[in-house]
Amino acid sequence: MRALVFDGGLRLVSDYATPLKRPGESLIRVKLAGICNTDIEIAKGYMGYTGVLGHEFVGVVEETDSPHLLGKRVVGEINLSCGQCDLCNSGLRNHCPNRSVLGIMNHPGAMADLCVLPDVNLHPVPENLPDDAAVFCEPVAAAFEILAQVPIESGQTTVVLGDGKLGLLVAQVLRTTGADVLLIGRHPDKLRLAEGWFIRTVPSEDSWKAKQVDVVVDCTGSTEGFALALDLVRPRGVIVVKTTVADRFFINLAPLVINEITVVGSRCGPFEPALKSLSDGSVKVAEMVTGIFPMEQALEAFEVASRAGSLKVIIRM
Repeated sequence: MRALVFDGGLRLVSDYATPLKRPGESLIRVKLAGICNTDIEIAKGYMGYTGVLGHEFVGVVEETDSPHLLGKRVVGEINLSCGQCDLCNSGLRNHCPNRSVLGIMNHPGAMADLCVLPDVNLHPVPENLPDDAAVFCEPVAAAFEILAQVPIESGQTTVVLGDGKLGLLVAQVLRTTGADVLLIGRHPDKLRLAEGWFIRTVPSEDSWKAKQVDVVVDCTGSTEGFALALDLVRPRGVIVVKTTVADRFFINLAPLVINEITVVGSRCGPFEPALKSLSDGSVKVAEMVTGIFPMEQALEAFEVASRAGSLKVIIRM
C-alpha cells in the first residue's frame, strides 16, 4: 500500500506492508488525513519516531469483529492502551505506560491507504458531518480536554496564545463556556478569521500584558510561548500548555512559586463533544483548510503545512 514514512527523512512509498488486524481491532481504509504540527515536529526528531506518520484521519471500516462498525465512517482516538494496568483501570488509559500512539509512538499512522485501531478507539461520524470537517475531530478533542482539566466558567478571563490551527480551535472551544476569550497571534489573516467567529483578538506585537488573566493557554508551538504566558497570568491563575516542540527550552521557576501558578499539561481529549461541536457548527473549521492534496503530492503537502501562515493541510488517499 501507499504510505508516508519518516525514517530519518520523509518518504512516500508505494509498497509498504498492509497492517494486520488482530482480534478486537478494525482495518480502516483512510479517506483523509490531516497534517498536525506534531507530525512536522516528528520530522524534526520529536519523539524519536520512525514509521508511517499521521494521527488525524477519517476513514471507512473494511474489516472488524464489531458488526456495528462495518462499513461505517469513523474517526479514532490515537492512544492504544493495554487495558489492564492500574492507570487503565483508573480511567487514565491515555496515560497507560504500555501504550502505543497512532503515528507517534510504536504504531503505524494514518497517512497510508490502510490503518488499524482497536474497536474501542473508534467513533462513528455523524451523517451530516463531511469528511473534510470530520478529519478535525482529534485536534478539536484535544481542545475540549482543557475543559475536562480546568474549570472554566462564564465571564472568566482566558487568553489563547498562538493563532495557528490549534489556537483557533481552542479559542472556539473556550468560547462555548461563556468565558471572555482573547486570542493573541501574529498573523492578521488568522486573527480576522477568529474575529469573524466573534472572538476578540490582539496582535502579539502589541505586547498585551495585563497580568490579570485567569487562564492562559499556550498554543504557540514555540519555546517563547510559556514565558509570555507567565507575563499574562494572574497570581494563582492557570497556564495550560498545549505546545509540543522538538527543541529544549529553559524557564525561570521563580514566578511560578512566587505567584502560585498552576501549570497544566494538556494532550488528547474526548471525541464525543468534539464530534457534536463539529456537527452542530459551534466549532467551525471549513475556513481553516489551507489545501487538500492527493496522496501522490504528500511531500508537497508537508512543505505547504510547514510554511508560516498555513493552517490545516489535508492529504486525500
